[in-house]
Amino acid sequence: MDERRTVVALFGLLVGLVTAFIAYRFIAALTVAVFLYYSTRRFYKALGRLHVPRQVRALTVLSLLAIPLLLLLSYTLVLLVTETQRFLETYPVVEAAGTNFAWLGATDEIPDLTVDGLVDAYQAGQFEVITDFLVEHAAVLTNAITGFFLNLFIVVIVTYYLLIDGHRFHDWLLRFDDDAIVREYLEAADRELEAILFGNLLNVIAIALIAVGSFMGYNALVPEAVEVPYPALAGVLTGVASLIPVVGMKVVYVPLAGAIAAPMVISGEYSLLGYLVAFLFVAVVIVDTIPDLILRPYLSGERTHVGLLMLAYIFGPVVFGFYGLFFAPIVLALGITFAHTALPRLLGADETPDAAPGP
Repeated sequence: MDERRTVVALFGLLVGLVTAFIAYRFIAALTVAVFLYYSTRRFYKALGRLHVPRQVRALTVLSLLAIPLLLLLSYTLVLLVTETQRFLETYPVVEAAGTNFAWLGATDEIPDLTVDGLVDAYQAGQFEVITDFLVEHAAVLTNAITGFFLNLFIVVIVTYYLLIDGHRFHDWLLRFDDDAIVREYLEAADRELEAILFGNLLNVIAIALIAVGSFMGYNALVPEAVEVPYPALAGVLTGVASLIPVVGMKVVYVPLAGAIAAPMVISGEYSLLGYLVAFLFVAVVIVDTIPDLILRPYLSGERTHVGLLMLAYIFGPVVFGFYGLFFAPIVLALGITFAHTALPRLLGADETPDAAPGP
């Protein structure tokens, strides 16, 4: 009997190791899926009050995430190309850089963003440099593209089934309950993860709305020459960028400041620099600093300290890479919850209510 139990245990250990290895290979996709699950679960449950089937609810949630994101990225790319074309046509950058950058000098003009314009440019040989680059690096580009879509597929599938079948995994874990410790820890960790990760989503939405309103208000008060280009899009991108640790929204409003300043510097209209200072004040103080001080304490979870959470957002990408932005807060929430719930009981401490938070 003991030999059979040993064989079964060894087989289970082998399966567990293989599963862990596969999960490690796709840890980034799985982490993003967990982040999306907890960020959208409240909305998924809210749709349940309308008696919408689980599959339809999950597809609705994923669609409301994916479609706006794809539209945002596509719109941003089109505007980037269009504005680059307009800038190069307005200012003689290509001619000035032609002596140092042969590939820029070889392009006499930017092709029109139409099918006929792109076909004519291809027939004229304007895309030869790009074509040669793509052919030379075809293997690397193919691996990168297939890897991206594979990870995207994993994120969508895992998030979908977590939404519709997450309760089954929860019930399975409770089968190993011992003196209600496991149940207490799982329920507390589940609440904390939802509070933190759903708070992230709310923070992105709030920052985006504040940024859109601030940029539009700035544009209404300044001359056309120093307006923020596409303030609605810039505001939404600012909200998304608030997820990035340390630099955060600066990756959006610093280039915007450069885009506002470039025409002034090129044309020599330095009298308008005061408006640039006003824009930086709006971006740094109203969009970046004040919302961070006011909103973050309310969106950081029930137990997790705001300072620890900020450190997790900073150190996570440094230690784990990009997915550490989502992985480190999850690990922190699990650890803090374990220290508050399971650890005292395992060490035999008396059950006492949580201390009230300090001032």
